[in-house]
Amino acid sequence: MTGRLHLRVTTPMRQVIDAPDVVSLRAEDDSGSFGIWPGHADFLTVLVPTVLRWHGPDGAPRFCALRAGLLTVTGGRDVAIACREAVPGPDLPGLERALAGMRAADADAERQARVEHIRLHAGAVRQMMRFARPDQPPGLLDHPPAIGTAAGPGRNGPAR
Repeated sequence: MTGRLHLRVTTPMRQVIDAPDVVSLRAEDDSGSFGIWPGHADFLTVLVPTVLRWHGPDGAPRFCALRAGLLTVTGGRDVAIACREAVPGPDLPGLERALAGMRAADADAERQARVEHIRLHAGAVRQMMRFARPDQPPGLLDHPPAIGTAAGPGRNGPAR
């Protein structure tokens, strides 16, 4: 196979990798792991958090942990990856540990966003109920009473 790939990895703050003589590379998207060789068709994919692996002309493997990103291949030669965070290094196990930390941080941020979304949604529903029933005291709408209590449906307990 003739030709080489030109790999560029950038974050919003800097260019992390500029390797003009790459023989091949591997990365991962939602469909799984894939490889890129010189002459590859134009390509665009969203990367999941992954360890990018590539080989230079000397055959030595090189690695970079990526916190997700966007990979493009143009002209069968130029491979550009834009990502939020990139950590290059020769220690594959260390980079895989760093990647596990990135995945955990992303999962925690996603959980926090879901909790905040639910909190905001509940607040909006309470506010709509206040407008829909202006004659009700605010305290009754903030926390719905338990079924079967004096303030709840069927004032004398559950329906039979």
